[in-house]
Order: sequence, then C-alpha cells, then structure tokens
Amino acid sequence: MAHTTNYTSTFIEVSDDCRAEHGEEPPIAENLSIAALHYRLLSDEPYTRTSDDVLFETHALRKGIDPADAAAREEFFSTGQACLRSSPLAKRYGWGIHHDAQGRVALVSRDSEEYARLAADPALEHVKAMRSSRAA
Repeated sequence: MAHTTNYTSTFIEVSDDCRAEHGEEPPIAENLSIAALHYRLLSDEPYTRTSDDVLFETHALRKGIDPADAAAREEFFSTGQACLRSSPLAKRYGWGIHHDAQGRVALVSRDSEEYARLAADPALEHVKAMRSSRAA
C-alpha cells in the first residue's frame, strides 16, 4: 500500500517557534539542502506539484535518481514519509505552505497579505508546522 503526504484545501502555518519574520530564501550550498531544494521546487513553479511530488523529487535529486522513475517513487512511498509540516521552510524560514483543492502546493511568506488571508480562511484546514525544538 502506498502512503501519501498530500493534503487538499489545507494551509500549513509556520511553526510556533519559527524566528523568521518573513519568508527567507534558504542559503544555497554546493550540496543542496532539503530546505534549498524544497524552496527551489516550490518558488520556481507554485501550484504545479503536490507534496508527494516535492518530497520525491527532493529525495531523487539528493540520491541521483531520475525523478521520473516510477518504481523508485513507488518504493519511496512504500513506507510513511514526513509531510511538509516538517519542512525547514515552515519550521525555520518563515514560509506557510498552501495546498489547493487539487493538492498542489505553493509557498506564502508569513508577513504577506496572502498569508493573513489564508490563515483566516475558514474553508481551509489549518495545521501548524512542526516545532524545531521541544516545548520548554
């Protein structure tokens, strides 16, 4: 049975312990971090990928796997994967993550009018990103 991380009509709000006042681009290192890859995939083409697409493409790019390899994708999702609530973008870099009605995702800076609108939208499911550290 394949697992999924996809949400529909959901807004992942930044974590309670996120210190970023606005959406920040993660530093681009020679070996792209998960944060940098998530940022690149979501900022370059908003609302074109689902959460599953982002997570598998990130995994494939880091492991040197062809992102179009259906068998590798099936194997990747044969076990549960952490959803975008655990993405460093929402935990550390100040980005909310909006999942539209088709499950496609986009980044929303926490200091934007769009973030405030989505955070107040009763038609959306609202979840918080995971905390970076344990509650004191």
